[in-house]
Amino acid sequence: MSPLASYRRLLHLAGPLYVLVAFLGRLPLSMSQIGTLLLVSSATDSYGAGGLAAGALAVANAVGSPLAGGLADRVGQRPVVLVQSLAGSAGLVLLVLLTRAEASSAVLTATAAAAGLMLPQVGPLARVRWRPITSPARGGQERLMDAAFSYEGAADEASFVLGPALVGLLVAAVSPAAAVLVAAGLLVVFGCAFAVHPTARMTGPAAAPLGGHGPMLGLVFVGLLLAQLCIGMLFGSIQTGTTALTTDAGQPGLAGIVHACLGVGSVLAGLATVALPPTFGQERRVLVSAALLLLLAAPLLVVDSVGALVAAVLLLGFGVAPYMIGVFSIGERAVPPTRVGLAMTLLAGATGIGYAVGSGVAGRLADDRGYTAAFGVTVLATALALVLAAAGQRPARRLLAARAQTTAAASPV
Repeated sequence: MSPLASYRRLLHLAGPLYVLVAFLGRLPLSMSQIGTLLLVSSATDSYGAGGLAAGALAVANAVGSPLAGGLADRVGQRPVVLVQSLAGSAGLVLLVLLTRAEASSAVLTATAAAAGLMLPQVGPLARVRWRPITSPARGGQERLMDAAFSYEGAADEASFVLGPALVGLLVAAVSPAAAVLVAAGLLVVFGCAFAVHPTARMTGPAAAPLGGHGPMLGLVFVGLLLAQLCIGMLFGSIQTGTTALTTDAGQPGLAGIVHACLGVGSVLAGLATVALPPTFGQERRVLVSAALLLLLAAPLLVVDSVGALVAAVLLLGFGVAPYMIGVFSIGERAVPPTRVGLAMTLLAGATGIGYAVGSGVAGRLADDRGYTAAFGVTVLATALALVLAAAGQRPARRLLAARAQTTAAASPV
């Protein structure tokens, strides 16, 4: 089946409405962090206060999303995502109201953390739905899961380009408060629509055709968590280094645009991974992507202009989505079918923690030694990713082979 035919088949099985809702439902999360940063910074006249509030939101979401994912595995996604969408939206609205009331930085930080705790991770939860959507009983096939995860990887990257861009437009045209309120509105509409979509009924205990309750944190899955921690460090350090370089160049407003180039390359590469042959296993894709990331990150150590940085970041993006698609694909198979929601949200949470670590370490280095030192964190993260990918080849291959045998034995003849 050609790549285009695979995506058409996915669209037919899930329905255009589901694809639209699942994409737009993830925009509020991508908008909330930078929106909170700009909102609180403008209200307090302190970038430190804004950064603290945005960081609190991101860390709280990284902690809260696996709890929600585990609960969704037990009771289904519909009630969990519905409550999260309404509560998360209310938290963002409250944050805007408190900034207008000139609340203290501590109160704003606590409110941002509460909102982040409730914001749903639509992307990881959407991945959970593809297994039942593409089941043979509905006319699907195992090969379509690769196409589904390729699409999801590209959709995540696209949302983290479009979301901040939308915030930037709203801030320029209206205000930071308007940007956060739009994020809250999108969450109410599309988060709730994602929650009540008929595919939500396919989640929960009844959606695990293979059944079983096994160990969650096996060797392979722990390696995958560390792998996503590395990619989060890459994201955080790239954003920090980009901000430092563009500021030094006297063009700080270009930081967001330059960082978005990472997502552009990643989206294109993510959509193209569906063309890879099934014989090129997911564990090997992770290894090759990690090597590509290290190779493409190295030029960051010598860039000294905005133009050179744009080219380097754009090229680096071509390794990001294939790497993450491989990690999430292995993760979906590395845990018991009854715990896939927890697994997907744990991997997303590890990415968020890595982002906080990467941006924090790179920020300190940038203050002391400049943007090149910040990009050194990016290169280190890709080197660690390559080591992890190499070490995990044999365990991941054994796990995937065992899962394929189990799936084949459980499939109707």
